[in-house]
Amino acid sequence: MPDNDYLSRAEAVLAAVERAVDEAEADIELERSGNVLTLEFENRTKIIVNLQPPMREIWIAAKAGGFHYRFIDDKWRDTRTGTEFFSALTAYATEQSGEPVRFEP
Repeated sequence: MPDNDYLSRAEAVLAAVERAVDEAEADIELERSGNVLTLEFENRTKIIVNLQPPMREIWIAAKAGGFHYRFIDDKWRDTRTGTEFFSALTAYATEQSGEPVRFEP
């Protein structure tokens, strides 16, 4: 995937995450610094979503662990399990916040 395609697709993911946090009923603080999003929950736990342009990946760091996502078959998929990015982020955020949180493209 060319750099400009990666950046366009990855930026769309960050924008979707930002929109979902804005619309969420859960108490989530969002901070963006360049290509890094930090989601902090009421219980002070965090999820970090960041772009990795050299590898053309998006990474998630959560209590559940660290996960790498690559664009495969029109979706961002975990490089180990094949799990789709937004469903995984939904599960991690719901677990950490203790209330339902939904992320979608």
